[in-house]
Amino acid sequence: MKSEKLEVLRGSGNVFRDLGHKNADAEQFKAILAAEIVKALDREHLTVRAAYDRTGVAAADFSRIRNAELGRFTVDRLMSIINRLGSRVDVKVRVRRAGVVGQEARL
Repeated sequence: MKSEKLEVLRGSGNVFRDLGHKNADAEQFKAILAAEIVKALDREHLTVRAAYDRTGVAAADFSRIRNAELGRFTVDRLMSIINRLGSRVDVKVRVRRAGVVGQEARL
């Protein structure tokens, strides 16, 4: 069997950036916030209806978050939902120059 060399590109840590999305950092942040909302729902064993009763946020919005349909949500709205679920968000910002996104590794 002939051995072939495979070229592997290391990701940037942001799948949206790796896929070439225009607002990759905001999309990544929204995905992280949505994941935290889902964790809170699971931790509290809340259905989307029970989450609505507790927070006043539409059950359909919780369904969209569970299904990662985040297009209609802003970062601010997701943070507000987390707050209504009884958690707080701490944000640490690190700004760095844009450069080479991924590093190449050869196998």
